[in-house]
Amino acid sequence: MRNFFLIVLLCAAIFSTDLLAQNGPAPSPAAKTTQTIGTTDVTVAYSRPSMKGRKIFGELVPFDAVWRTGANSATKISFSKDVKVEGQALAAGDYALFTTPGKESWKIHFHKFDQPGAGAYGNSKPALTVEVKPVMASEKMESFMIMFDNLKDTSGEMGLMWDNVYVPIQLGVM
Repeated sequence: MRNFFLIVLLCAAIFSTDLLAQNGPAPSPAAKTTQTIGTTDVTVAYSRPSMKGRKIFGELVPFDAVWRTGANSATKISFSKDVKVEGQALAAGDYALFTTPGKESWKIHFHKFDQPGAGAYGNSKPALTVEVKPVMASEKMESFMIMFDNLKDTSGEMGLMWDNVYVPIQLGVM
């Protein structure tokens, strides 16, 4: 009986060591931001990869290929009410945000959110795709960030920023 308890104790120690080893800091930490525009809440949950000395757009993130827009899993964006993205209607709900970076313009894809991982969103038909022009920034942003700016009663701008590229996406609310 004593040997049985020693074996159980040994197994528990090995198992807990494995769990502790997996709880270190994530290389691309999770982030979440909520912004109210008018009376509409916009919430974005994503992971923030860092440059770490790498060339980002055109290499790590290829041009003209669908990107999950962050790291680890699909970026989730939620709208509490119907919105307009670059003037096009998008119903309230949860979406996976994917992008297709280009040298001259970016395509922004909103897929109905139905799975937490990266999944096959990039191969499915999005609920909405819009095209925007990126802006070259004078300063570099080490870690990918999604932010909101230019807030007004019925509109705002959601920005994707990483390296020296800023991608403005116009949001309108009712």
